[in-house]
Amino acid sequence: MHYQQFHTIDLNGHSFLVTGGAGFIGSNIVEYLVQYQAGHVRVLDNFSTGSLKNIEPFMSLPNFELMRGDIRDPHTCQKALEGVDYCSHQAALGSVPRSINDPVTTNEVNIGGFLNILMAARNAAVKRMVYAASSSTYGDHPDLPKVEDVIGRPLSPYAITKYVNELYANVCSSLYDFHTIGLRYFNVFGPRQNPAGPYAAVIPLFIEAALKNESPFINGDGTTSRDFTFVENAVQANIRALFTAGLTQHEVINIAVGESTTLNQLWDHICDILDTELLPVFRNERKGDVKHSLADISKAHRLIGYQPYINVRKGLEMAVEWYKRSNRILYT
Repeated sequence: MHYQQFHTIDLNGHSFLVTGGAGFIGSNIVEYLVQYQAGHVRVLDNFSTGSLKNIEPFMSLPNFELMRGDIRDPHTCQKALEGVDYCSHQAALGSVPRSINDPVTTNEVNIGGFLNILMAARNAAVKRMVYAASSSTYGDHPDLPKVEDVIGRPLSPYAITKYVNELYANVCSSLYDFHTIGLRYFNVFGPRQNPAGPYAAVIPLFIEAALKNESPFINGDGTTSRDFTFVENAVQANIRALFTAGLTQHEVINIAVGESTTLNQLWDHICDILDTELLPVFRNERKGDVKHSLADISKAHRLIGYQPYINVRKGLEMAVEWYKRSNRILYT
């Protein structure tokens, strides 16, 4: 995928660490950095959810480095951040259902691992660390659109871990004068998102079903809505946040499109794109899921100049084309 340019400085003289760089969002960030000839791009990944296939195109490049390791190990984090100017922390165990089934491991990775990277980045005096936060932090607060300063009670172990990340980052800012930016992603989708496995996200599952001419499952009655966000918008946010000047405190910002799409509308879009009339199969809603989610993205625009260029429909068209070109290879 060819990315629009979102930076204004020469990347050639800078080094980057992308944790979870073999994962979905992480590998897209890596691709951007490689495309614009960053001086050095190091990926730290333990491949628990990431895939070597996601970074294979970069493995032979002289400015790319793969470091196999686990963020739960403090020494590994320290080593990964040696000589690094900028850190994009994407490594985590995602999925609300996964966290419900195994809250202990989710906690170890998402909280313990996050703190290890945060402290290692601070000790290494990196110029900026940006990390993946989550819209799940809004929990049960009913107001729409979601505004950064107004949150409710978390509804899952995963949501708790992402909120704790923000608390640690805020304390690190006030105590150690190390200021980071948390990006509260809203349902990111696009190329390299895995349609396989028990914790796959809805859009790759829908596209995979349509390509196989099978009816998808929809949890609930299909009126559940989300602010679906194409991955290039998330990449843009990471790049802009890494180079935002004058940060004087920890910041958390919504990264979304600012549009609400129901699951029924989502399936209709995919059917229209692929010219099919398959009907979905409805089943019970999942535990821990929020019914509706919609972001206010004005702070992201104000703070880092974020502007989502790709809306849901265009993003779906691009995602469908990618899955078709990849011959429906499952990224496992």
